[in-house]
Amino acid sequence: MKDLKTILEECSINDIYFSNRGTSILYKIPIYQRNYAWEREEIRALINDVYDSMTKSVYYIGTLVTYKRDENIYEVIDGQQRLTTIYIILKALGIETIGNHLTYSARKISATTIEKMPKFSEEKDQGIVDGFNYAKEALKDIVGEKKADMEAFQDFFLNKVHIIHYRVPKDVDLNHYFEVMNSRGEQLEKHEIIKAKLSNQLTGDDDAMQKFSRIWEACSDMGFYIQQKLPDINVFGKTMEDFVIESFDEFPSSNVGSSSSLGMKTISELLYSPIRMIDKYGEFDNNDHFQPIIDFPNFLLIVLKITRSWNEDDFDPLSFTLDDKELIKEFEKVNLTPEFVKDFAYNLLLAKYFLDNYVIHHANGEDRVLENPWKLQYYYKKGNKAAYLKDLYEDRKAQQNEVIQLLSMFEVAFTPKQRKNYMFYCLYHLFEDCDLDNYVEFLRKLADKYFFDVYLDASKLNDMNQPKPNSFDDTILNGSELNVELEDVERDFDSIYSIGSCNIPLYVFNYTDYKIWKKYAEELRGNKAKKDSRNRIDFFKALGCSDFELDVFNNFYFSRTRKSLEHYYPQAKAGDDMPISTHDINCFGNFAMIGSDANSSGSNWNPIDKKNRYLDTKSNPVSIASLKFRIMLQICQDNYDAGIKNKNIKRLFGLEWNVEDMVQHQEKMLEIIMNY
Repeated sequence: MKDLKTILEECSINDIYFSNRGTSILYKIPIYQRNYAWEREEIRALINDVYDSMTKSVYYIGTLVTYKRDENIYEVIDGQQRLTTIYIILKALGIETIGNHLTYSARKISATTIEKMPKFSEEKDQGIVDGFNYAKEALKDIVGEKKADMEAFQDFFLNKVHIIHYRVPKDVDLNHYFEVMNSRGEQLEKHEIIKAKLSNQLTGDDDAMQKFSRIWEACSDMGFYIQQKLPDINVFGKTMEDFVIESFDEFPSSNVGSSSSLGMKTISELLYSPIRMIDKYGEFDNNDHFQPIIDFPNFLLIVLKITRSWNEDDFDPLSFTLDDKELIKEFEKVNLTPEFVKDFAYNLLLAKYFLDNYVIHHANGEDRVLENPWKLQYYYKKGNKAAYLKDLYEDRKAQQNEVIQLLSMFEVAFTPKQRKNYMFYCLYHLFEDCDLDNYVEFLRKLADKYFFDVYLDASKLNDMNQPKPNSFDDTILNGSELNVELEDVERDFDSIYSIGSCNIPLYVFNYTDYKIWKKYAEELRGNKAKKDSRNRIDFFKALGCSDFELDVFNNFYFSRTRKSLEHYYPQAKAGDDMPISTHDINCFGNFAMIGSDANSSGSNWNPIDKKNRYLDTKSNPVSIASLKFRIMLQICQDNYDAGIKNKNIKRLFGLEWNVEDMVQHQEKMLEIIMNY
């Protein structure tokens, strides 16, 4: 038997890329591997995870599988995306010389791009270039620009971030190795390991084992309504819209009759032979498939946190991590018993029901200008009639629209599938109270609580004004109770986000757009929205601009393209020897939330040129990205029009957007969001 130490080694990043043991190592990515494909969210999540783990002795980043092709040449079999990302981060940290090398077989452009980084020629692998830019951006946002902070992060990244390196033995036929891997299917994922651990507690109880497996399989497909995957009137009532069972024991026994799922005895069979669902009413409609906003492993963590909060008097939510990298560790903290497994399975089913029917989904396809892709609908099917979806707030359009805006505001602010604290709070609330009037009120208070008691509390923020670890739970969870009432303290926006500071979190801008939309929804209803009505005149006066019609507000939704902030007055045209200083432009009043299709070559244009571009009917309306920015564009237009009419000095010097405009706009926005 091979000595494990010769084929399996725990390595630091320093060991992987700098410890050459006499000769430089070359990691070669073979042609059968896909191109580098990590996006902004994945790279940002990795850097954020490492940053949050800097108090730990070691942080494990996964596995690397290689095969030694030649002396000090290792072919990367598995883990190439992670290995490439590590290399990119090292370069983004400013490390010029890396002892060991990374390259691509038969991909000259990719190999050259990696080799020349951080300098790039015209012929380059855009995926790798984007990855480098995303890493630079994330390091700046998360770690900060202080030299000491960056050095501390670099030291931890090099020496305390570890990876398990498995070297396929030289005497193993690699083709046979791949055949074995393919015949077995993918290696067990973490959630499959958890399923095995939980199932093991039910060994000997065939009925409970079958119920557990049916629930697990039905819940694991996150892109369908749970009623579609488990169409049982004994669970969801005759119309499939009500959750009627109250415990795991009430869950109906398998109705599959002679199905092969009956009589299963082994964990292996349960894992690899999915339960076959029989729909009494016919096949479920694949057209109801949607894009889930969370994946199954991270959803399991939310359910585990709910279960432990309900079942354990001494449970500390601040010690719990909503990150699928910690999935197995979080379950290892639990004293597993058959009773716990049954409670967890029941909560999993109930949580999936609430997630599917009370939380937004994103429709399949890209975001479109005039069609809100966020849906808030529940599943309805009576008897043998065709199923269809109903708005959660039937005949209450105002509440329906507001809940969609609130939930999508949270979702675009916290897009990564990990660390969705807001979703935990929503589901936890629904477990206690699913009254629809109370639900919308809860979401309003949760949005305010995030803004005032987290993002306007300096003690909850780090040097980059990002929430510290556990800031949300520490603020909102009081033991096993949710607290969304605002603290009785005065919050000062300017003391945290003072002029000259560019560290303003995205949530602040999302919350601002929600409050602008909410103001519109409340103040301009019915006849109050007429062009010359006093309400409409006062509304636009409060925004600080002229009337630009109401389609922007009617069509507004929180698009997933809201990914970055831009200075409306550009950084490239500011400075001590310029009309506007760099200090002045770094303020809430000059920042705009921009859609991904707008934030590119135009970032250095003058404000008036941006206004002309973004308000051009041929371009994708930037209002889809931000109401606040649409107001800024209108102020610029108003100044331009006034300049033409009165030969205003702003127009003569090209300053249709200046420091005075930034300050006044900021004051108007604060009047709305701070409830002055």
